[in-house]
Amino acid sequence: MSSDGATDPFEAWPEGVAWRSVSPRLAVVLLIRLWVGALVLGALVVAVVTLTGLALSVGWALTVISLLTLLRSATIVRAVRAWGYAERDRDLLVRHGLWVKQLSIVPYARMQFVDVSAGPVERAFGLATVELHTAAAASDAEVPGLVAADARRLRDRLTELGADRTAGL
Repeated sequence: MSSDGATDPFEAWPEGVAWRSVSPRLAVVLLIRLWVGALVLGALVVAVVTLTGLALSVGWALTVISLLTLLRSATIVRAVRAWGYAERDRDLLVRHGLWVKQLSIVPYARMQFVDVSAGPVERAFGLATVELHTAAAASDAEVPGLVAADARRLRDRLTELGADRTAGL
């Protein structure tokens, strides 16, 4: 708060909001995706060097891939903790980001439709992603890593609130 009682417009996470966290199992899902991708990339590097006979050191390439994968692995756990959402009377707040904090505010009346998706790894961990779509693609938001029951509840609530808010238009 500033001295005149106004809130700071650059405050990424508004105070007094009841934030809900995403499931910590999302970190496991993201780590699995990362490590599978790193293994595939490593195998491709080995295959290309072996088949083409390039004078590239496979050891150095694999070391770089491993270091970058370890670095990203360390940030994934913290990044998952930064995800959150809050349901308010007129809008849904979605926050995320470690280095660059992002706050999306989606008014219920602006929502056009809500998607719930879950890939095979997410389904194996009982997770889903809720995506909110508006007329402006830049204002779309998503809440990943929700337990399936929470995803259904949020989907139903957003659909109901969106229908109620647009009924008067």
